[in-house]
Amino acid sequence: MRPIIVFDTNVLLSAIGWKGSPYHCIDLARQVRVKGLICPEILDELTEKLEKKLKFTPIQVIQTIADLLSFLRLVTIANTLNFLTTDPNDNMVLECAVVGNATYIVTGDKRHLLPLGSYQGIAIVSARDFLTLVIPE
Repeated sequence: MRPIIVFDTNVLLSAIGWKGSPYHCIDLARQVRVKGLICPEILDELTEKLEKKLKFTPIQVIQTIADLLSFLRLVTIANTLNFLTTDPNDNMVLECAVVGNATYIVTGDKRHLLPLGSYQGIAIVSARDFLTLVIPE
């Protein structure tokens, strides 16, 4: 059975700009070797960061989102989870994973998400660690 993954916004953003571990994680979903999940709230945050940090034009944003939605399953969340009070935006990632029955959350968030290690049985790992788990050497 293929792992079910929620990619945090920082992983998605890094995958767009560089060909490192985040890119290879997303590529596994593109190749359908893992099942990727995303929710509208993560898409909204990604859209904002693409516009502000990477200076994407509206057309580039639309193309990027359309590309992601071609291989990531859209999950609707209630946006009611309030587990992390230090960074409430991270709650949407946790909720997306719970609602979508994910097995992993892949993130680069060393301050809030990675220190948890897991949430409700969902492993929280870095992109590099995820690659070693899914593609053992």
